[in-house]
Amino acid sequence: MRQQWLHGFLDLCLLCLLLERRDYGVGLTQRLAGSGFGDIPGGTLYPSLLRLEKQGLVRADWAASDVGPRRKYYELTGEGRDAAAERVAVWREFRDVMDRMASRAATAVEES
Repeated sequence: MRQQWLHGFLDLCLLCLLLERRDYGVGLTQRLAGSGFGDIPGGTLYPSLLRLEKQGLVRADWAASDVGPRRKYYELTGEGRDAAAERVAVWREFRDVMDRMASRAATAVEES
């Protein structure tokens, strides 16, 4: 179930991380794991980044690495920053509704 939810919210998670700073795929994966999302396979991460790029929310460029091959770095566009702010606001509204629903469900379980 958690993986299904992540698929639904991965774009938002990536927008939030990229608000903080530009990063490359492995770096984003590590930051997601460090935030508590666990391991995100490349087959899940990169299609999401490509989708955001096609929507004009993210741009990518290649840069040399000190420790290996070149890396593809992702950063938000101006439109991406606006979309991140808007999606965070929508998420907070949705989260508040879900919190109310979960509280009602917990109360019903306790009463039964």
